[in-house]
Amino acid sequence: MVRIRVLVVDDHRIFAESLAAALAAEPDVDVSAAGSGPAALRCLERAAAEGRRFDVLLVDADLGGNLPGMRPAVPVQESNEDGLVDGISLVAGVRSGQPGVRTVVLAEKDDPRRAGLALQAGASGWVAKDCSLSRLLTVIRGVLRDETHLPPALLTGVLRELTAARKHRTESERLVESLTPREREVLRCMVAGLGRKAVAERLFLSPHTVRTHMQNVLGKLGVHSTLAAVALARRAGVGPVDLAGDVVERGGQLA
Repeated sequence: MVRIRVLVVDDHRIFAESLAAALAAEPDVDVSAAGSGPAALRCLERAAAEGRRFDVLLVDADLGGNLPGMRPAVPVQESNEDGLVDGISLVAGVRSGQPGVRTVVLAEKDDPRRAGLALQAGASGWVAKDCSLSRLLTVIRGVLRDETHLPPALLTGVLRELTAARKHRTESERLVESLTPREREVLRCMVAGLGRKAVAERLFLSPHTVRTHMQNVLGKLGVHSTLAAVALARRAGVGPVDLAGDVVERGGQLA
């Protein structure tokens, strides 16, 4: 029998434990649980290193911080880090690091905008948390056949969101193309979170010159803050500078 390895990622311990225990009762499912995004990433890395990768991640759409609860029936891996990884970011990170793992987002309520973001990030499905176990198992097995699962009521809204995202991406790409090569380098450094001094040291420029380049970038992109510039750059597929080596640029994530 081919077994399906599932990782439940939810910071509500009681829900995570209950769902993991229900799935573990299935004869062809092996299940683990993680109580945070960082803990989930560690589980994935450890499993990959041991040659037993997970097949499917069930990720809480509202993943945030850990909540106290009772002792788990299936051990929940806790995070020892202060940083948090939200659900959509976790989906994107898994797609980038382990593209063979399918992710399904579990949500308290239907939200076309967030469901669209989840699909763009690489999720294969969006499922209500109160769905039946049989429905969830159907989705798990379906995404392993490269199916995409959405509630019928969300289809129109998600398609609208994806169409809008494509339009925004095209506009963002046009604006980024207006930058000079040096300004694009500076933008990539901004995406990586580098400040003016760090950018100056990396590009062998004076802080004053970097400030001028940053102002030019904001002006050409039509934004008023570094955060807005970074958001636009990511929509255009501009990745961060590789802090360990050369500049890298990621492709877009919209299928």
